[in-house]
Amino acid sequence: MKEFTRDIAASTLDHRKDIDEIIKSAAENWSIERMAIIDRNILRAATYELCYRSDIPSSVAINEALEIAKKYSTEESAPFINGILDKIAHQGNKSTVIQKGQSKKVKQKPNPK
Repeated sequence: MKEFTRDIAASTLDHRKDIDEIIKSAAENWSIERMAIIDRNILRAATYELCYRSDIPSSVAINEALEIAKKYSTEESAPFINGILDKIAHQGNKSTVIQKGQSKKVKQKPNPK
């Protein structure tokens, strides 16, 4: 589990610029800078999973992000994060970004059980 978590964190950082652009396009009337730090980072990690990891189902990435938000952020954060991630998941970013990511040799490790 630690290796999986490290991989998600490192890969999210590696693709942060692209991930932030995806979040900006989905977050109407919200800039990345205005978001609470914990919410912003939850969104980044989940967006990485949604857009770069074909081995992680969208519903799993979103549900995990919501559980983290409920535990570590404010009461309003989970619905806010859910709305943005749902929009990202339905924008079709996964196939486009994965193709882009594969050309950058993004690691695609199997999801540990």
